[in-house]
Amino acid sequence: MPTSRFIQIHALVSYSAALLNRDDSGLAKRLPFGGSTRTRISSQCLKRHWRKTEDEWALSKIGPEMAVRSRKIPEERLRPDLDRAEAGSRDVRAAVVDAFARLLYTPKAKKAPEVKDRQALLIGEPELRYLSEKAKEIAEIATSAKEATEQVDKFFKHDELNNLQAMLENRRGALDGGLEAALFGRMVTSDPEANTDAAVHVAHAFTVHKEEAETDYFTVVDDLEKGTGAGGIFDTEINAGLFYLYVVIDMPVLLANLAGDVPLAGKVIEHLVHLIATVSPGAKKGSTAPYAYADFVLAEAGSRQPRSLANAFRDAVKPPSVAAAMGALGSHLAALDAMYGAREARFVAALNSALSLPGTPPPVPLDTLARAVAAEAVGV
Repeated sequence: MPTSRFIQIHALVSYSAALLNRDDSGLAKRLPFGGSTRTRISSQCLKRHWRKTEDEWALSKIGPEMAVRSRKIPEERLRPDLDRAEAGSRDVRAAVVDAFARLLYTPKAKKAPEVKDRQALLIGEPELRYLSEKAKEIAEIATSAKEATEQVDKFFKHDELNNLQAMLENRRGALDGGLEAALFGRMVTSDPEANTDAAVHVAHAFTVHKEEAETDYFTVVDDLEKGTGAGGIFDTEINAGLFYLYVVIDMPVLLANLAGDVPLAGKVIEHLVHLIATVSPGAKKGSTAPYAYADFVLAEAGSRQPRSLANAFRDAVKPPSVAAAMGALGSHLAALDAMYGAREARFVAALNSALSLPGTPPPVPLDTLARAVAAEAVGV
């Protein structure tokens, strides 16, 4: 059985000439910290890329089915299923889809909200199949659009509980909400009973030094235009930086969300370690190729409250280099150990043996670290 309550993963990864995560004005996201402005990557951005990547360590290859996050589930998933099954008349199918849209997204509304006004729901593939089956059953027995609407309303009000959780009470298991919900949680503002606590806590990544930004002036060349050939003149922001990433895995919550499946929890941890170290977020991929692997990964397993090592970089690192960052990280970790004690089991992977820290074992390959952390976490 698991012997550690928390798994903490720290990583340093460097990017050059990239625009990894943009704000609403198209500029790089930023963070004021320790009196200087840093470049930032939001936790939402990081989780999105870890969820959606499709490589050998993809979450989708662990085993349990994934989920869909969308504001258009009735139109894009239920309607095609109804049409393929030719369930009911066209008017009946339209009424069923409209009723599902209203009750899934705004249960107390009298009509379905516009797509732009809906909250994007995260619903697992098993749940979607269940919804599709119910939608087809209703469409096949309804003799009119009005009756179809009434039947959907009745379905959602089962046992006088008008919420998503009651509607899905016949789900077969804890993972019917999809692996993403089990790891990163699910929030349904219109229905708190359908929420799932996140087992994986992700901090916003930030540069360990002051932001390094440049405005990239560029033109679009018109192949058929004589003279300068400029078909447009533009500019965009690009950044470079060494980022600190921090992730915590709450083992009791993870196991509860995985219905107590200890081997599955071990696989999740092994995959997550690889994803954190190797998956790059990034806008403007076609013009910046923002792909990088972590220079350094530190994993810790223990039972006391986690603590970030972000304060190692409260004073912006000078010069902005991996060596300087490792010096700051080592000093901060040593100070924490001196004050609070070193009670966590630690594992290190690094590009070279010089990237070691006081109180940590020698670096090992990432594969070895991922397997060791997973084994330590689940007690095998």
